[in-house]
Amino acid sequence: MLNLDQLLYIISVVSWIFFGIYTIVIFVRALLRQGIILAILQLLSTRVLLPLLATIVISLLSVAVVFVQPTHVAVVVSLISPGGVRPEPLRAGLHLIVPILENEVLYPIYWQTYTMSNKMSEGAKVGDDSIRARTSDGQEVRLDSSVIFRIDLEQAVTIHVDWQERYIEDFVRPVIRGYVRTQVSQFTVKEVNSSARRDLEVTLGRLLSEEFASKGIIMDQFLVRDISFTDEYAHAIEEKQVALENIEKADHEAEQIRNLAAGERDKLETEAEGLKEKAILEAEGRAQAILLEAQAQAEALKLISEALAQNPDLLT
Repeated sequence: MLNLDQLLYIISVVSWIFFGIYTIVIFVRALLRQGIILAILQLLSTRVLLPLLATIVISLLSVAVVFVQPTHVAVVVSLISPGGVRPEPLRAGLHLIVPILENEVLYPIYWQTYTMSNKMSEGAKVGDDSIRARTSDGQEVRLDSSVIFRIDLEQAVTIHVDWQERYIEDFVRPVIRGYVRTQVSQFTVKEVNSSARRDLEVTLGRLLSEEFASKGIIMDQFLVRDISFTDEYAHAIEEKQVALENIEKADHEAEQIRNLAAGERDKLETEAEGLKEKAILEAEGRAQAILLEAQAQAEALKLISEALAQNPDLLT
């Protein structure tokens, strides 16, 4: 659907086309009938000047009428305003500006996402656009990041004066890269890869939000999408992981051996305990047998003594 300013622009272009054709026809007819001088004078007649005036009015009106979409604001650059720009931007709706002396520059106020990634077609730039930074222990890391932001419509004039349409390339991008490098340098590579990652993301979000706000940009989120390392460090991490796995494997095997040894020890202790109990039982059995035998002998001697006492003749 065409806006009023777009419709007026089309009408203006069509008017100039028809006016050009109309003027050529009048000039050629006058030239053929009356000669070159009268043909030129014919161009200065009301037959030509009135259509010319009407076409100019339509053209000026098409320039004067500005329709601003709800997703944008318009900064008016003006030759008749102090500082060369109107102090307030034009918000969504239909507006009038002074033709020739003023023109509008549109700025988006919707949320924008700027991504820097090492993947070919994922970021704002083609190729590896990740942020390279060095940790406090000298290791290089590469961060993929995204920032979600929009222009503060109240500060659109400031954005235009300070940055014009270069605010992404000349402000957003270098500020993010600078802050990321500064913050990463405060952590070791191990911290960046583990405990400090969330702290790094939160701190960067806070610092960038403050910096953006001071320049008229509202930041919604800063995201650390991925962290990658040099091939050497990744290889070292892989070797360390393999070593840890080997240590865990050795510990597991040692534990199995300890468990096996403990099982054998328990088995031997059980067997020894069984042998001990068997020996005790055998000893008790032998002692009981000896005791019974002794008792039997004592009983026999007692009986013999009693018999002799009753019959002394048995001794002769």
